[in-house]
Amino acid sequence: MNRDKVDLKPTVVFARWVSWIGHPLVFISLSVGIIIALRLTNRAGLALSLTLLATVILPMALLLFRGFQSGRWSDLDVSIRAERVRFYPRAVINFRIKLSLHALFAFYSGVILFVVNPVVGAVAFALALLVFWSRLYLRRHDLLETLVGAFLGLLGGLVTAW
Repeated sequence: MNRDKVDLKPTVVFARWVSWIGHPLVFISLSVGIIIALRLTNRAGLALSLTLLATVILPMALLLFRGFQSGRWSDLDVSIRAERVRFYPRAVINFRIKLSLHALFAFYSGVILFVVNPVVGAVAFALALLVFWSRLYLRRHDLLETLVGAFLGLLGGLVTAW
């Protein structure tokens, strides 16, 4: 996100909010929380939620935030190709094309949530489509990068779910 305050059109503001909610860390965290709430007892769910929060969500959020604040990367999405080496040291595919991880994880979550609860899954798919649109609208990705991300997310979700 741009650090300067600029007067933005409502569509840009909406697209940025959708993109933020569709950030892989946010979308996956919300999806896991929903699955835990729907499938596990309160005690087991709380233990798993706290474990994930302490070992994955908070460390990743801190890494992203500190990297952004220190100037290591220009935005929380690590959008600039040259900056990705620091964040994805071994992810070769994200150096060839800038695969949309937002779309990948949004569609992956949609499939998994649909298997757990079709109504929740339908809402997740609607949000995944909005994420797909927002990444294109904000020009973070081109159509191919977004389509490949969505396709891999759907494929991964189907393989995982069945």
